[in-house]
Amino acid sequence: MTTQYGNQPVGQHNVPAKSGASENVLSIIAIVLGAIGLLFLPIVFGLGGLILALIAKFARHERLSTIALIVGAVGLIGGMILGAIAAS
Repeated sequence: MTTQYGNQPVGQHNVPAKSGASENVLSIIAIVLGAIGLLFLPIVFGLGGLILALIAKFARHERLSTIALIVGAVGLIGGMILGAIAAS
């Protein structure tokens, strides 16, 4: 069955396909923040990456969110350890 406005079938919508990078935005940002947190301000960048990774994992179900969680945790904990070593 078609509509009077065109030859598109009723009930089907043309939804553009998402590319791989556009559906993993929060995960990619979380990975970058976790990597920055390893060297600079781990409380800010590492924790920010960890929070974004959790949002990407549980709210948006992104594919790269598990990797982002690992990088965020390593950035937070590893950055604090490196900071403690550098301070002593």
